[in-house]
Amino acid sequence: MATYNLRRFAHADGLKAIARKHLLALLKPHKSYFDSRGLTLPPPSASDGLDYDQLVNVLMNPGADTPKSLLDALFFVHEMATPECMDTLLQEAETNGISLDGKPDPTAADVAVQVYLQDKDLLERKHAEQYLTRPRSFEYFQTEIRPIPKFKRPTSKTLAALEKSLDDWYEKKKRDRGSKVFVYPKKDSIWFLVRHGDPMRREGSLVSGQPSSVFYRPEKYDVLVYEPAIGEFRMNACNKGEKDTFRKEFGRHLFNDEDFFPGTGKYTLEPLRADGEASIVCTDIDGMEWVRLKEIQYFWGGAEKEIEIRKANDIFAAYSGSGRAMPKKARIIRASFQVKFTDSKTARTVTIRPSNIAQYTRDSDASVVENWLTRRGFIIADQEDESE
Repeated sequence: MATYNLRRFAHADGLKAIARKHLLALLKPHKSYFDSRGLTLPPPSASDGLDYDQLVNVLMNPGADTPKSLLDALFFVHEMATPECMDTLLQEAETNGISLDGKPDPTAADVAVQVYLQDKDLLERKHAEQYLTRPRSFEYFQTEIRPIPKFKRPTSKTLAALEKSLDDWYEKKKRDRGSKVFVYPKKDSIWFLVRHGDPMRREGSLVSGQPSSVFYRPEKYDVLVYEPAIGEFRMNACNKGEKDTFRKEFGRHLFNDEDFFPGTGKYTLEPLRADGEASIVCTDIDGMEWVRLKEIQYFWGGAEKEIEIRKANDIFAAYSGSGRAMPKKARIIRASFQVKFTDSKTARTVTIRPSNIAQYTRDSDASVVENWLTRRGFIIADQEDESE
């Protein structure tokens, strides 16, 4: 429910930024509600008669009977009534054949209202798109299935089923229903934006100069990205329960397999970059004599889905000899090590691929290698569920 942002919208200045006829067109579908609250909406042809102060008072005191569609309309219009959003909406209106008021100087709010009245799904989608670039940290999950299935963009029916599954979880966690999944295909990845409610909040407020309180449900956006080239799913979400739900439900609805993206990542290859040669020391591991990094793969992405593969008898020695270092920005998606075990005359290969794949030449090597991986930080420590 959009009451969270309604408080920021319900000011006379904000309402007056909208041309009167557009504001009345936005409010008209809810005439019976305003009548019940003692506010009569004048006809668009009337020269005056709209009591802005009374309108603000009604909006600042929503009740159980306040139409959700009214709250959503006011929220989205307010959020998109900025100069930057206006430029975007003008372009979208032209692209989608939306006719806007012919006046030469509309306000950003005028444009937002007109687009909403003619195509509210478009306005809602452009609003959600603003959140795609905000997250700064992601957690990664990579499928173990080979070959990686071809990705098919989900249909509206699939998205509806996915949203219902997410709603079931959010409702259970006291976050209400009404989640929505937006899909944004890119050249090298598919971005998903999940809009949903957070736990209710109560804050003190002033209404007509008198102390009061506002009880509302904040709105939250989570970003998820799928990389078809490597079968990797990354997400920016709040807690472990939410991440597990995304992992399972997106796997189930997009790939018919809730385990398509394995659970919390077990392996990470970042120690190679952070610790350098110290990350492959094994003098404290029984059963191992030495380790060399012989192959590493970096995922650069981009329009061509670039993957860089570097091979050498000793990668660290090769970097040192040429005066170079590992790239800081590319994701390390695979590493192969040559390991000399004490029970063998020849070295054997161990391959690690985040987040849950480790390949050994012999199954008997597993316990020794896992001990080494744990001590060097390649195995992610178990994390308890975060507070909800």
